Amino acid sequence: MTTAHEHPLQKILESRIAIIDGAMGTTIRTYGMTEADIRGERFKDSTKDLLNNGDLFSLTQPKMIGDIHRRFLEAGADIIETNTFGATSITQSEFFVDDPRERGGRKDPAFYQKIIDDPFLNSLAWEINEKSARECREWADHFGNATGRQRFVAGAIGPLTVSLSNSPDADDAGFRVVTFDQVKTAYIQQVRALIAGGTDLLLVETIFDSLNAKAALVAIREVFEQDGKELPVMISAAVGRGGETLISAQTTEAFWNAVQHMKPLSVGLNCSLGPDLMYPFLEEISQKADVAISCYPNAGLPNPLSETGFDLGPEDMARYLGDFARGGLINIAGGCCGNTPEHIAAIAKALDGQPPRRLGAIPPEGASYEPQIERRA
Repeated sequence: MTTAHEHPLQKILESRIAIIDGAMGTTIRTYGMTEADIRGERFKDSTKDLLNNGDLFSLTQPKMIGDIHRRFLEAGADIIETNTFGATSITQSEFFVDDPRERGGRKDPAFYQKIIDDPFLNSLAWEINEKSARECREWADHFGNATGRQRFVAGAIGPLTVSLSNSPDADDAGFRVVTFDQVKTAYIQQVRALIAGGTDLLLVETIFDSLNAKAALVAIREVFEQDGKELPVMISAAVGRGGETLISAQTTEAFWNAVQHMKPLSVGLNCSLGPDLMYPFLEEISQKADVAISCYPNAGLPNPLSETGFDLGPEDMARYLGDFARGGLINIAGGCCGNTPEHIAAIAKALDGQPPRRLGAIPPEGASYEPQIERRA
């Protein structure tokens, strides 16, 4: 069986900080795509709006998605993510299946079982994942061959639009709209399609519900065991002001304890409230985890008046990520929402030559890294 320990990215992380790409959704918006653009001929008769279904662009506007991959690679990314953040049958159902709540019903496990069994949604989810992975693979290999520096494809696995941890019904705390097995089944399909498309890594990211993530990790483990092929796994959570996952409210330490059994290549934080509020939580997980640490925050908080929809520009993100590097906290760095190729280029330049956090070394309890720039409240 191919194992994560044999992967060449591991050696890179020991020698320098690797760069992961930025925000696909943010960058897509800079191309000015319309509802007609995402529909194309294939989805022209869809009854629901599709423009927010960014994963679908991999099928209808592959040249644009390829151009985004190219720009992130030119910016210095070692790792580019597939355009598959919401490419499960469960999330795709939001765009293709009528919401029963609009007719006085509700979403429940019976509703989602129909989603899991739906041939159209299953076929669509598989196609998005496999094609997006192949698009990424093409660009990563092209740049790797042209520059003599290997680039890697991470299969992006997002958190879903449903929660296993919380009930949406204030009068029924025990109610869940979906079951663990249904979520696991959707993730199994996504994982297999990403592997079929040629990904190097699997990235379970923007985790706001730890139980959803657990289902994804169980799905990954089952695929590895059943199919006889294992890839490195990266795990990244989104946290709030108190440093807890946003729905399941696990602290960073509890989160690490819940996922370390996967023996991931890396664990870290992404998205969240921006880099200015992330430092203490990144420091905490760096102290607890004995694997590589990743960090790719939002470009600050959302701001509809900003050109990218977020407050921080490339130079701001470069300063903050440089601060994390000087603190000895990171092995993988990049940007989430609001981060364009220009942001990633600035981050890559700022981190060039900065030593990575030493792998396998957990800072002693009570150790403190003081940032060299002011963090905004």
